[in-house]
Amino acid sequence: MTKPDQTNRAETIASHLGCDRPFMIGIGGCGMSALARLMRDAGLRVRGCDSTPSPVTDTLSTSGVPVGFDESASSLPDDARVIIASAAVKHDHPMMIEAASRGLSIVTYPEALGICMRGHSGVAIAGTHGKSTTTAMLGCALTDAGLDPSVIVGATCTQLSNGALAGSDDPVGYRVGDQQIPIGPRAGQAGILIAEACEFNRSFHHLRPTVASIASIEADHLDIYGSLDAVVEAFAEFARLVAPASEGGKLIIAHDGAHRREVTAGVECDVETIGFNPASDWVVTHEPTTGKVAVRDPEGETREWGLSMPGEHNAFNSAMAYVLGRTLGADADKLADSFGAFMGLDRRLQLLGTRDGVKVYDDYGHHPTEIDATLRALAQREQPHANGGRLICVFQPHQHSRTRFFLDEFANSFEQADIVIVPHIYFVRDSEIEKHRVSSADLVDRLRAKGVRAMHLYPFEAIIEQLENVCRPGDLLVVMGAGPVWKVGRGYLQGGIS
Repeated sequence: MTKPDQTNRAETIASHLGCDRPFMIGIGGCGMSALARLMRDAGLRVRGCDSTPSPVTDTLSTSGVPVGFDESASSLPDDARVIIASAAVKHDHPMMIEAASRGLSIVTYPEALGICMRGHSGVAIAGTHGKSTTTAMLGCALTDAGLDPSVIVGATCTQLSNGALAGSDDPVGYRVGDQQIPIGPRAGQAGILIAEACEFNRSFHHLRPTVASIASIEADHLDIYGSLDAVVEAFAEFARLVAPASEGGKLIIAHDGAHRREVTAGVECDVETIGFNPASDWVVTHEPTTGKVAVRDPEGETREWGLSMPGEHNAFNSAMAYVLGRTLGADADKLADSFGAFMGLDRRLQLLGTRDGVKVYDDYGHHPTEIDATLRALAQREQPHANGGRLICVFQPHQHSRTRFFLDEFANSFEQADIVIVPHIYFVRDSEIEKHRVSSADLVDRLRAKGVRAMHLYPFEAIIEQLENVCRPGDLLVVMGAGPVWKVGRGYLQGGIS
């Protein structure tokens, strides 16, 4: 196979994008900044703007990507032809209005990511849960195995730049790797780009991966989809976008819990299954108290590693990353060594520290299944009750519509918790009408009906004061949610929010 050069990659991306000098609005975001660096590395002349300077924009500027902070309509360059807009940028943004009035092409972040994937050997990590963790694990492991991937992940990780075996560095959510795969059976093919394949708003339909995974499919984002059947169909359409087997395309899908028969019907790629079920192609086992994970491949060979991140769900995430790594040609032992050294990523079962004998964890979980899995994992690994302690959870619901759709499921997901504190629901995307259909008090009432000691408190400062009164040595405090509730865990450790 002919090795792709930088000119070919730049031409591929530019031809699908419509120009070789895109202007990016919201360039300082995690995904947008990673995309900017990938396109610049490919040879495109990238520039952009953001609302405020940050270490991310400083790094972009020093790496050769001009960044401005005047977002007025008049600051949109006269020679701009294609705009790439962050998901956080609204249609009424002055530059978006100006771009529309000029008739410029406006490309969303997911569309641009899909275009970049055309110039790479794309790896798309999909599923209702576990995308960020699996993406970071795989990125670190492939780096340790010498495949030098590019990575875009929706959370920061201190090991992503250099691999898990090299130790920690500054926390980042991206990595820019080689232009081509340097070693292994896919050597010489376009460089690897690993990215989360997000199902929200069907964003993952813009991706064109060579290799993909689907770890789970559950009802979520029902404000967009309306039903589980529509969610499953969206994943089925995503699966059909994976490259055909004749081009090296492969889908790794969970044997159970991913509606695999409906999703894989009619796909042209190879398909292999993974799971704890012995009937899976790749069989996973996990010992919860020690964290030992083992995976048996279709030929009967087994590799195992010890995982520092607790929980069966994280064991599965590492196993999925292992199978993807093997699919991409990485050495099995190097992958296992990397997972054994992986320390996790921000806000994914992250141990923040200890105050007065109280361990404090922070987690991004905001779906009932995620909450249940996280609390069970911590109860199994930390065993607070064995030491006379309690599991105390501060949970901020994310979106009123999700809270309303899953109110009973949320109430059932806190079975492991002794005390639950619920602040206001984080208001995002929903209408004002939806905002008044459900409240945190509704969730607290459901929890109390199930015998859970629960209370609704706000603001965050009041929650921290309550924790200072309630927590005692031996307790385990878990702060959960996708909104700004992370401030509570850090505030408790520091004695208040600064």
